Amino acid sequence: MSQERDNSQKRQKTMIADHFAKLSRAKEEGKKVVYTFVPGNLTELLSAFDVLPVLPEINALQSGMRGRSGRYIAEAEKAGHSEDVCTYVKCDLGMLKGGNVGPTGETLPPPDLLLLSYTGCFTFMKWFELLREEYNCPVVMLQVPYQAEGEITPEMRGYVVDQLRNEVIPALERLTGTTYDEDKLREKMKLSSRAEDDLVAVWESARHRPSPVDGYFGGVYYTGPMFSSFRGSQDAVDYYRELREEVEARISRGEGPTTPDGPMTQEKFRLVVEGPPNWTNFFDFWRMFSREGAVVVASTYTRVGGLYDRGFRHTPENPLESLADYCLGCYTNLNLPRRLDLLEHYVKTYSADGFLINSVKSCNSFSVGQLLLLRELEKRTGVPGGFIESDLVDPRYFGKANIENRVQSYLQMLDARMQRRAS
Repeated sequence: MSQERDNSQKRQKTMIADHFAKLSRAKEEGKKVVYTFVPGNLTELLSAFDVLPVLPEINALQSGMRGRSGRYIAEAEKAGHSEDVCTYVKCDLGMLKGGNVGPTGETLPPPDLLLLSYTGCFTFMKWFELLREEYNCPVVMLQVPYQAEGEITPEMRGYVVDQLRNEVIPALERLTGTTYDEDKLREKMKLSSRAEDDLVAVWESARHRPSPVDGYFGGVYYTGPMFSSFRGSQDAVDYYRELREEVEARISRGEGPTTPDGPMTQEKFRLVVEGPPNWTNFFDFWRMFSREGAVVVASTYTRVGGLYDRGFRHTPENPLESLADYCLGCYTNLNLPRRLDLLEHYVKTYSADGFLINSVKSCNSFSVGQLLLLRELEKRTGVPGGFIESDLVDPRYFGKANIENRVQSYLQMLDARMQRRAS
């Protein structure tokens, strides 16, 4: 692994560790804490009020990667939660019952406010109902209209802005005892836009051959600061500028992406992936592709926190309208035709040889309609699709041998097809 890439990884690791350390000290330092979610989050607005965000999905996936989610899920099921409930939810509730010790081993503070930005995932609503019962704290819900017709209308935008002005901002003013400062929010938005420019450049670098990045397995690291607690900060600007410079250096050297086994020496297959990854066996999952020379050039999961590569930026000119458009445009708020259009765009723009769907057992927000997407995408692009099944953070639903057999069979089919076309 190159030293340049080590630098950005170290920077991100330090950023995340510092954030969890701040959370562990929040109560003694008098800091207010708001629990919220990744899709449609209002990070810049929270930062403008100087409150610290906690994102339960991030805690769950981090716990999955660190081998802790299985016992948390077991605790939640002992308390009566069904096997069919989203495993992010059960992991979070089990972690809460175990003392609310976060992924880094530091105790997470209880929320002073639950801020739900509803963007297409009904589970979020039930999740926060459960957390409200546990913590007995105020809840604010930002209702985001679903893009049923595939577009954002002025009425939809105005509806969200009205809620921001009349419900969310007053709740944050009551929580912090400070008055909303729109100029401060504008400065946060400027920083977000700069970081978003560099993130898009990293994503779009995958158009090169070989791709210098993996847009799914590597991509979840690249999006970490943007989708969690750092958007609107100078830390995010510095991280994404350094990451972009590293990626551009890889392009100039003709290098492929870094994998768990080191740099990929030969790019054999270019794939687009739909659906979240499995976190409990993340590196085993990644190796099923990287050891076969398969690189993911684009994925929908890495757009779940913002479709920046389709033109959106947080803009300071009309900050609340910009926040509304962000919430309305999240991937989980798109209807199936729009999702299909996006996948088609990625297959064609990134010259993919195939596309793969990872259908996650407990995530209906992603998994609904995926077989239809597969069939329709094959018709539109002429590119063959594959289908595998796993789960988010429940280790019981990662069948390594079965998934590996499916992946290898799919890649063998792609190889045969590519050889026929080349002859």
